[in-house]
Amino acid sequence: MINKRLLVKNLLAHNDENSFYDKKRSINIGHKEGKAKFLKHVCALANSNPNNNGYIVIGVEDEDNKITGVDFFDDSKIQNLVNAYLNHPPLISYENIPFPHLPEGKVVGLVTITSSSKVCSLRKNIWKYYGGMVFFREGSISLPKAYDIDLKDTNSGAVSNIEQHARNNIELTLDGVIDFLNYRHKDLSSDYKVFKEQFVVCWAGKKKKVKNKTYYSRVDIELINEQVKLFYSALDEISVEIDEHSFSIMEYVQLGLGTDQNYIPLEKLVITFTDNGTYQIQTKLVFEPPKYDRKTLYHIFNANNSLLHKLEKNIPLKPREQSDLVHLPATYLICYLNGFEEAKDQLDLGRSILKKYDNAVYESLKESLRILRKVRYN
Repeated sequence: MINKRLLVKNLLAHNDENSFYDKKRSINIGHKEGKAKFLKHVCALANSNPNNNGYIVIGVEDEDNKITGVDFFDDSKIQNLVNAYLNHPPLISYENIPFPHLPEGKVVGLVTITSSSKVCSLRKNIWKYYGGMVFFREGSISLPKAYDIDLKDTNSGAVSNIEQHARNNIELTLDGVIDFLNYRHKDLSSDYKVFKEQFVVCWAGKKKKVKNKTYYSRVDIELINEQVKLFYSALDEISVEIDEHSFSIMEYVQLGLGTDQNYIPLEKLVITFTDNGTYQIQTKLVFEPPKYDRKTLYHIFNANNSLLHKLEKNIPLKPREQSDLVHLPATYLICYLNGFEEAKDQLDLGRSILKKYDNAVYESLKESLRILRKVRYN
């Protein structure tokens, strides 16, 4: 079993970017350019590593390898993106790796790319790249190549050695459990569960009981053996179910207009552990968007647009407008879910405006964009 935090450290210590790993300060697959660049690197790493994993480490400064971190990213459908745009797509996973010195909510993203052992190419046009293009790694650069390239094994020995030095042990596991329960989350209700005598899941949150059912907010859940953060949210609530073989999470999001606020099931995540030392993570979107009168939403949509315009022009807000601003991300999301396609563009516009204006509203905006991304991918 590989300790992913050790793996990231070993990759960063291995000279610089090369033909089996890349590093990025951040990625943005919510926009066409960012999506295209991400797919290019995935394609290149798959073709350059037919017999071993390739990696992308996200949240690292290029010049000095300083680990700055990125926001927790929980999109389990990233494989769908790769399948949609690449021929002979590799298997891909995105994992969130906690590092002790990073602020709460920040992690290092680790993308693992496992080649199909066939030439990977773009299936269709995206941004400035054309369908049929093939990419390959030359040193630290992903470059276009002829389609009829031969896939050669040049890295399997080096990658195997790096992965071997990142193997987990009982000391790392025990240290991880103690740190999680006694230090990082000493102010929250926390617990752990051992599955199949080898997997340790820890979770923490602010606990409350409603009608004999337990819910958690400010939630953090980690698979300690691999140092992987499975779930993190400062805003939403979850319920947890545990049996002998699996750990299940049901995530709820709070949505509504005015005082009509409800917790709505968003997604169910089930981690199933097996006797042979492996596990599977399956997610299912169970979200049913709330429906509202279109005339009411039209009024809210225009009011939100007016608020963003005032912030953009540095026009002071009235007290009532300050109150409405708190709900702006969620009401834009509701508008989009009820057929206002332009609301997504307004949420994207709000990123740069709200980041400079109010941190709490900006965090709410990121949460709304996360929900939107999940819904659109499904």
